[in-house]
Amino acid sequence: MGLFGRKDDDKGATGSAVSPDLAALTGDYTLDPAHTTIGFVARHAMVTNVKGHFSEFSGELHLDGTDPSRSTASIDVVMNSIDTGNADRDGHLRSADFFRTDEFPDMTFRSTKAEALGGDDYRITGDLTILGTTRPITIDLEFNGAAKDPFGNERVGFEGRAEILRSEWNLTWNAALETGGVLVSDKIKLNFDISAIRKA
Repeated sequence: MGLFGRKDDDKGATGSAVSPDLAALTGDYTLDPAHTTIGFVARHAMVTNVKGHFSEFSGELHLDGTDPSRSTASIDVVMNSIDTGNADRDGHLRSADFFRTDEFPDMTFRSTKAEALGGDDYRITGDLTILGTTRPITIDLEFNGAAKDPFGNERVGFEGRAEILRSEWNLTWNAALETGGVLVSDKIKLNFDISAIRKA
């Protein structure tokens, strides 16, 4: 049963019945950086994947358990915190060839639309800004549940995924391979493991 979903014995697609426990999740939440991952995957040299993540970010969620269209999300990512497990590669990604972090220190996401797709599946659309360029992005989300942790925090969890073409944000640096193809893929896969704590 999803965050905004209906039980099988509820009133159906046009009914207004919402599970009371789901409605009770309505509120404002803050991302927990210690238990949240904002990651990405890029194809390297046409043969393997390079995975990375950002270690510094902040974010806010507003969840509406009775009307998913009123839910919102905002995330701010510190671009200097990029980490692919290789210091030389990370330095290149921060440079003028890629993210130009001295000039554009942050990447931001601001939601514009939220939808319930059925079950535990949701979709959020919003504006992603990189290098001063803002373009729409759609993120598919799976609701993992809600719980109170041993410290009394009310938590919700989501897993998310999206794909973008980095060239649409003017991230165009590349190098040709002798065997054909390029060093870095244009398509980037984004992945999110989100744990958010309800505000008091």
